[in-house]
Amino acid sequence: MADQPTAAPKDLIGFLDYYLVQKAPFQLPDGLREFIVQYGPWITVVLLVLSLPLLLVALGLSAVFLPFAGVAAPGLAFSWLFLFVQLGLMAAALPGLFARRMSGWRLLFYGDLASIVFSLMRGQIVSAIIGGVIGLYLLFQVRTLYKE
Repeated sequence: MADQPTAAPKDLIGFLDYYLVQKAPFQLPDGLREFIVQYGPWITVVLLVLSLPLLLVALGLSAVFLPFAGVAAPGLAFSWLFLFVQLGLMAAALPGLFARRMSGWRLLFYGDLASIVFSLMRGQIVSAIIGGVIGLYLLFQVRTLYKE
């Protein structure tokens, strides 16, 4: 029975870990993984700060055009919801990422899933697939550096 190939796990995190880490044709070097874990939270902080003014402008414009959104963009409210969830999860993950805790990694994982759903809701299927695979690959490559 030990000679039988192992099947991919049934849970989502196990499934992605199986294909993006164990079966991946290319593994990130340890130095690059350490760099991502060390400076990734700071990059996230910068991205959140840079997105804040754009988000506030978009909220203001959405409030003005909301009465017309039912005709022009019926999925606008759901798109905004996923965008807020994504940014909220990124912000909530920061303390865990700085402390290298698995709870921060999980929040970042859920934020990445929200980003994929957001792209799909906007009809950006190719962007969702390519961005999702790249983002999840990087995320799962550094997963072992976070502790419970």
